[in-house]
Amino acid sequence: MAHLPSRRRLALAVPVVLSLTASLGFLPAAASAAPVPASAARTADAGTLAYVVNTKTDHGTIRKVKKAVAEAGGTVVAAYDRIGVLVVHSANPDFGPKIRAVRGVQSAGATRTAPLSAAGTTDEGAAQVLSKAEAAKVEKASDAAGQSEPLEADQWDLRAIGADKAATINPGSKRVTVAVIDTGVDDTHPDLAPNFSASQSANCVGGVADTTPGAWRPYDPAEDYHGTHVAGEIAAARNGIGVSGVAPGVKVAGIKVSDPKDGLFYPENVVCAFVFAADHGVEITNNSYYVDPWLYNCMDDPDQRAIVDAVNRAQLYAQKKGTLSVASAGNSNHDLDSDALEDASSPDDTTPVTRTVDPHECFDIPTQLPGVVTVSATGVKGAKSYYSSYGLGVVDVAAPGGDKFQIPDTPSANGRILSTLPNNAYGFLQGTSMASPHVAGVAALLKSTHPHASPAQLQALLKLQADATSCPTEPYDGDGNGVVDATCVGGKRLNGFFGFGVVNALRAVK
Repeated sequence: MAHLPSRRRLALAVPVVLSLTASLGFLPAAASAAPVPASAARTADAGTLAYVVNTKTDHGTIRKVKKAVAEAGGTVVAAYDRIGVLVVHSANPDFGPKIRAVRGVQSAGATRTAPLSAAGTTDEGAAQVLSKAEAAKVEKASDAAGQSEPLEADQWDLRAIGADKAATINPGSKRVTVAVIDTGVDDTHPDLAPNFSASQSANCVGGVADTTPGAWRPYDPAEDYHGTHVAGEIAAARNGIGVSGVAPGVKVAGIKVSDPKDGLFYPENVVCAFVFAADHGVEITNNSYYVDPWLYNCMDDPDQRAIVDAVNRAQLYAQKKGTLSVASAGNSNHDLDSDALEDASSPDDTTPVTRTVDPHECFDIPTQLPGVVTVSATGVKGAKSYYSSYGLGVVDVAAPGGDKFQIPDTPSANGRILSTLPNNAYGFLQGTSMASPHVAGVAALLKSTHPHASPAQLQALLKLQADATSCPTEPYDGDGNGVVDATCVGGKRLNGFFGFGVVNALRAVK
């Protein structure tokens, strides 16, 4: 199977989140995408760039800005009037400076560095597909252990957070939906079909939601398996077929945001996804990606600032509508509480240039946005996964994400996470991409138990009910090569490796 690009994620401490909120200076009330004529959403010509234009939210200002967009050589592709975000295409090289000078425009910038043409996830390494022979071995062990799902013997991650026991008490409510903002979800998979919510699913590529039946499915099942794997971790049904999710009784939706050409997650797509999820009653979103093309968006750059502004408006809107967002911390094994980090991957849609950034001034989104739950990854031994980013006051909670160096006593002896893949398959992946959906699943169980809990209350419960996990007593050598790879700072109740601790599904239903 083809190798998905490994993506690096970073996150930010609470004080920095507060400074981000202050720098953007507003909290919009509501949003919905205004209908746009089909001609306006035409495929862009060579040399055309996509922009986000962020304005004041009164109707007069938006009307004037839309007129100014046309006068500056732009076409409005999508208009999220109530949060003041316009998605625009323009081939005018001076469009950015011109539109930023318009009265009422608060920020505006290009969402990519390469022209539109007629991968961005946080898994670490390619998927390892479970063969029929391997599956038969696992099924035999599962049956001997009295487990309800044929492949459950390989799901050490469920047992690590008590999700197997939680399912016997409360598997989650059908009234709770987790939307997987990702590469698409194969809702025909027999472990996903019973819990899939088509009415809360869409294709948001291009910044406009397409709810045509099946539009949310992967473009290429062989390449775009990531979202289906994530969905299974959250809500694969306990139906005696394959695996189980952390919350096998809740609904799962798919909102596709990955570009079909390069697999990247562009800002306008993610803005659309957050607004769509909020407007369609989604309680929780899982975000195992970072918004391209910048790993860090620096606030002193007008284009990058506009990206942060637009996505922040959308996710704040979702929060106000009752949606909790959970995001992966990243696979770079960086100390996210450091003074400086090296970004060698931005922009990832053209030619990356190595730069040193201050993570307190340059933001990875959506992970670093206010109110988003940041998740680090652990392996079967409970240690931080070798690739997982970390940082005191940055990571909120930890969860199983898999680690090839931490080997479980399971039939396959595979330290990665087993879940669903397109075309009725199953396979192993590792990454903070796999840790985040475990937390989203526990959050869904909490929402099922406490249906009136707000996003802030759900986040507080996640932290309060997590298993406090101390820093390792010995120097951390994640890959076992004799070199210290990271330093954990903090106490048992809060530290850089695990945040407030490893989430606990059993406590969530008790």
